[in-house]
Formats: sequence, structure tokens, C-alpha cells
Amino acid sequence: MNVKELMNGLEAKHPGEKEYLQAVHEVLESIEDVYNENPQYEAAKIIERLVEPDRILTFKISWVDDSGKVNVNLGHRVQFNNAIGPYKGGLRFHPSVNLSILKFLGFEQIFKNALTTLPMGGGKGGSDFDPKGKSDAEIMRFAQAFMLELWHIIGPNTDVPAGDIGVGGREIGFLYGMYKKLAREHTGVLTGKGLNWGGSLIRPEATGFGNVYFAQEMLATKGETFKGKVVAISGFGNVAWGAATKVTELGGKVVTISGPDGYIYDPEGMDAEKIEYMLELRASNNDIVAPYAEEFPEASFFAGEKPWSQKVDIALPCATQNELNGDDAKKLIANGCICVGEGANMPSTEEAIAVFHENKILFSPGKASNAGGVGVSGLEMTQNSNKLNWTKEEVDAKLHQIMKDIHAACMKHGTLEDGFVDYVKGANIAGFLKVADSMLDQGVI
Repeated sequence: MNVKELMNGLEAKHPGEKEYLQAVHEVLESIEDVYNENPQYEAAKIIERLVEPDRILTFKISWVDDSGKVNVNLGHRVQFNNAIGPYKGGLRFHPSVNLSILKFLGFEQIFKNALTTLPMGGGKGGSDFDPKGKSDAEIMRFAQAFMLELWHIIGPNTDVPAGDIGVGGREIGFLYGMYKKLAREHTGVLTGKGLNWGGSLIRPEATGFGNVYFAQEMLATKGETFKGKVVAISGFGNVAWGAATKVTELGGKVVTISGPDGYIYDPEGMDAEKIEYMLELRASNNDIVAPYAEEFPEASFFAGEKPWSQKVDIALPCATQNELNGDDAKKLIANGCICVGEGANMPSTEEAIAVFHENKILFSPGKASNAGGVGVSGLEMTQNSNKLNWTKEEVDAKLHQIMKDIHAACMKHGTLEDGFVDYVKGANIAGFLKVADSMLDQGVI
């Protein structure tokens, strides 16, 4: 495999799809040596088959808003690879959604899902619909129109979507209600469902919890813990909420959250009341964090800025892709940051990751450290299949073990000769080997 040649071919075939090309390039660089040491992969053209989705469905969504105006959005579902299980990945409703972003997310999902050890393939979907400022009735009509186009290519053993940015419990409920009506069956076809109709306990918190559990494992390799550590978190949705909750529980002090409007710095740290207020901010559907500083005067709001200039021990980027660049990484290092755990999908740019690696700090890629969300989605699928519910303690224990196992897999494949652990390399190799060997076993299809 020649990474440069492969990337040149992909860039010519998919011009302008920067997020997708970035995700592919990172994986190819990590697995190059392993791939070239195993000629059976080249003979079966595993990489050429792996970097292209099995299929993409693109569709129009027409819906009527509360004023009677007709609106038209685009929807997509990228079914990337199902070598180890049904396609599995979230739906994102956000104006930034395009095929490049969904292909990058779907590609990442292949390896993330493989790392969980659960039988799930990789997929992703969504729409450029903006839920911000919409009424519940408008969200419902859009979700129903979206599912009207999607339902015939998904199923509990075919493709199991979940939530993502802009798709929480409310949206999953409207989507599932329409699916159930169309398919005329009650199955585990979506995850993130309500607890009364098939959902799993701690699913909303799972990605944030898992990110902290993974960071806890990384810190332990240096004899460190979260106790007494100052932590910067970006975002203020479910991932940030889960991370803030678990960090606080483990004795750390969360001093930042952020939104599209800027970030909050709270030197006193977030307690249970403040973490609960995060949920109120998100539920308001305004997508802003500025009111936090009005509610808690000891906090400051920095409009239009990111939280990475504050002096912290640990950074957990939990917002969106490419939110932490090379300059941000240098600021974190200069301020004494010892650990960065990605809670979002690919929140660090390639330049930022290079800075972290050059300075030999603990750094985990999202495909490893944010796998807790899809891990609990897989546990939800298991509970649905068995027609039972596990307790919060049971689910949390299984999640904790999943994150420990992912960390061990990264250590196995990412420990370098000098003892430094390249978690990016370790995660990519571990996920790739499982998927590639499964593809070999199943022939050229």
C-alpha cells in the first residue's frame, strides 16, 4: 500500500470532501506497516473496498412549518461497512451536514464499533435540517417526513441508527413512532429510545462517561487520577454533560463548557446544580451557553472563543469535528495540560495531534475514547433482542469494562519502542485488523 497514491486517487474521485479525506488519511498512515506485512490484504484489495461506502441513500424531505410554509431539506444515510454486524451509527440534524461529514463519521464508526467488541458495522446519516428554534410540532413533522424515506433500508438486523448532534430523545421518539407505524412492528431498530419503550439506562450519559473512563485508564499508566485535576470540557450537550458528571464524581473540577456562541469559564468548578443547568440550556433549543454566566455570576463568558487557552490539567473536547487546532494544542501544552481525551468525533486537527504526540502527552482519538456511546447502544440492542432491561449499575459496569478493553487493545497495538503509547495508531490497527480479517473470511462481495 502506498498511502500517497491512494490518497491522490481518493482526492481526485471525491474532491472537496476534506473531513472524509482527513479521516481516511489518518487511518491509512496508522495501518500502513501492518497492511504491508500482510499480503493477503493487498491481494483482496481490502483498503480499496474499505474506504468506499457500501451504499449511500440521498433523499429529499418536504415538510410544513407552523406558519404553513413548505420547507425542503436533504437527507442521507451512508451504509459504510457491515463485515462484523449491522450498520450502526447516528443521525445528525444540523445545517453543516453534508456527504463529506457523514462519510467521515461513517468511516470512523467502522473502527469505533469494531473496538467495542460488539457485532456492529459502521454507518451514519442525517440532514441539513436545523432544529434550533423549531417547535416540537415542527420537529415531529420533519422527523416523520425523514423516516418516510429512510425506513425501508433500516432494520434491527440491517441498519440501526441512533442519535447525534441535533437528534436527542425527542427526535428519536418521533422517528421511532413513524418507523413503527410504517414497518408495523416493534423492534430495536433505533437506539437512544425512551426508557418506557425499549431504551437503556445511562445511554444519554454513555459517551461522556466512556470518555472519562478511557482517560482514567490513560492517567493510571502515569500513576495519576482525576482527583484534584482541573478539567476543560467543550460542548454542552449529552457528551459534555456525561463527562462533567463523571469527572466531578471522580474528584476533578470542570471549569469550562462551550457552545457556538463562545465558552464559559467557571473557576469554582461545576457542581450538581450547575451540571443540571447544562441540561436546561440544551433543552431550551437555543444552542447558546451565555446564560450560564448570568445564572452563576462567578463564571465568565468569552464570546466567540474556545476554552483551550485556560490553564487546565486535562482537556476533553466534546463538541464537534476539528474544534481544536494546532495553536490550541500549543496553548494547552504551555499551560501544563497532561491529557487530552476526545469525546467528540475527530475534534482535533492533524496539526493538533502532531503537537500532542511531539510533547508525549496522553492523547486518545475519538474512535477509541468516545466509543462508550455506541457501546451502550449495542447493549441497548442486546436488551431489545432479549426483551429485558438491565439496571443502571449493570449497564455502567459493562460500559466501564468495554472502555477498559478498548484501552488495552490500544496499548497492545500502539505501544512504541520507547514506551510511549500512540493511541491513534493502536486504535486504528486494532479496529482495522478485526474488520479486515472479517472481510477476508466473507470473500469478495
